[in-house]
Amino acid sequence: MIKTNTNKLKNFFENSYRNIVINEVRKKLLLKIAHKISDSYVFYNHQININFICTHNSRRSQLGQVWTFFASHYFDLNINALSGGTEVTEFHKNTCKTLKDAGFIFTIKEFSHLNPMYEISFNGAKKSLIGFSKMYDHSINKTPYLVLTTCNNADENCPLIPEAIHRFHLPYKDPKHSDDSPNQEATYLQTNKEVAAEMYFLYNEVKNIL
Repeated sequence: MIKTNTNKLKNFFENSYRNIVINEVRKKLLLKIAHKISDSYVFYNHQININFICTHNSRRSQLGQVWTFFASHYFDLNINALSGGTEVTEFHKNTCKTLKDAGFIFTIKEFSHLNPMYEISFNGAKKSLIGFSKMYDHSINKTPYLVLTTCNNADENCPLIPEAIHRFHLPYKDPKHSDDSPNQEATYLQTNKEVAAEMYFLYNEVKNIL
């Protein structure tokens, strides 16, 4: 059971990287980010905090944080994966579902109808990740951090983040448009794969640079 779950998540991560086409413009951006992460990683004694920011901190920023959490284990990097928003909503149930389908384990840490707090892990993880919707500058987000904004509104609504070592705009199409439609599961799965693939590419480059 444990072995199967571990392999499922690892296979999802690797297969996403193999099967998702990352265009050259996107690769150029990811390589630029990888070099800044690597420089900061060395400067901060071989560790770094990376904060994914999206307006509602419910879908894309959560995917970025969770896949960074896994990638740090996969590539043996000391990365503290963070996320936040410019508004507080919820870690959306569809985001939870697509991540659970990929192999992550979600446990309710603090129940709330509006914004439950999850303990997220996977078999073989050295520690768990706490997931919930929060402001980008919430006290749980250790500073200083490198910022990756994942939607246009977050980039526009966060003109100044003093805690940011570096800041990059890495947007993804919001899967929200598919909510309650026949295409919901497939749309979230595709976004999940795209984020997983790019996090593989990004941290593989970081590892190679280091």
